[in-house]
Amino acid sequence: MIKFLDLQAVTQLHGTEIREAVNRVVESGYYLQGKENARFESDYARFIGTQYCVGCGNGLDALIWIYRAYIEMGVMQPGDEVIVPANTYIASILALTENNLVPVLVEPRLDTLEIDDSAIEARITPRTRSVLLVHLYGRCAYTEQIGQLCQKYHLKLVEDNAQAHGCRFSDGRRTGSLGDAAGHSFYPGKNLGALGDGGAVTSNDRQLVDTVRALANYGSQRKYVFKYTGRNSRLDELQAAVLAVKLHYLDEDNARRQTIADIYNAEICNPLISLPVAMPKEQNVYHIYPVLCPNRDQLQAYLAQHEIQTLIHYPIPPHQQECYRQWKHLSLPVTEQIHRQELSLPISPVMTPADARRVVEVVNRFSV
Repeated sequence: MIKFLDLQAVTQLHGTEIREAVNRVVESGYYLQGKENARFESDYARFIGTQYCVGCGNGLDALIWIYRAYIEMGVMQPGDEVIVPANTYIASILALTENNLVPVLVEPRLDTLEIDDSAIEARITPRTRSVLLVHLYGRCAYTEQIGQLCQKYHLKLVEDNAQAHGCRFSDGRRTGSLGDAAGHSFYPGKNLGALGDGGAVTSNDRQLVDTVRALANYGSQRKYVFKYTGRNSRLDELQAAVLAVKLHYLDEDNARRQTIADIYNAEICNPLISLPVAMPKEQNVYHIYPVLCPNRDQLQAYLAQHEIQTLIHYPIPPHQQECYRQWKHLSLPVTEQIHRQELSLPISPVMTPADARRVVEVVNRFSV
């Protein structure tokens, strides 16, 4: 069996150091907002290339707090519009509607599966305040055109970096440092995954970071004094300690993913299956390896018969979800095609080249 993602094996890659870190926290008697958080926040900010990092409960919260902070700072107000990819995981959009902001869905390009930068400007209105850029599947979605549009229209550029830890833009900057602020998820299956939920905000904006830290701590900047109506959304010491260990190996683990992707890119050859356009290695950390196939369900069943696990990212686009039923009238054909046809092949730092070639062999034999 080739698993889609063998989390137990991934953890064991650095198991000794992880167990040592966990034991250190357990024996310390200090489990929240202590030295482990301070260490990880400093290390992660340095890794990403920003001045500041704030740990929080999960990746969705990270995005929620960024936009809530902008509202508290007077930069935005409820009813303002935010441009967001139509092809994304729903958390990107939930963060906006949670803050009573209005998502403006923009179609992706079919060859990159990322937001079409040539379609953004036409959707900007006097109410637009931000672009929420999603580095989906581990691919860098930033382009110079997006950066220029944000400068031209004075829009806050916020990155959803949940799937792209360690990814870079062509100039060497890492995703998570390209805009005004970024939200990160450390869900266990991510390239940088905790042993539970976790998230973070990175930014060079001290006021934003201080506001986010307070919002995620009941709205408090000083004990028992509450400036905002906040919530409890903190990264615990155990997760911070584990993440600090795994961060040290992130580039190495991403390189293993890229080795698997190189085999897929070079050797998958089936007219029924389309691969996204290749990117320079540093611009794709392959959190997910997506392919498109008009016969997606048959392909998935065929691979399962040959003991190859796959997943679909994602079967229903956000605008067709019941929770956003007010959007069901929208026609977003590119997004809808992706969600009908996308299938994610197994990829992880514990897969071997032999595993990858077995996947290639089976994929290339698929027919209808």
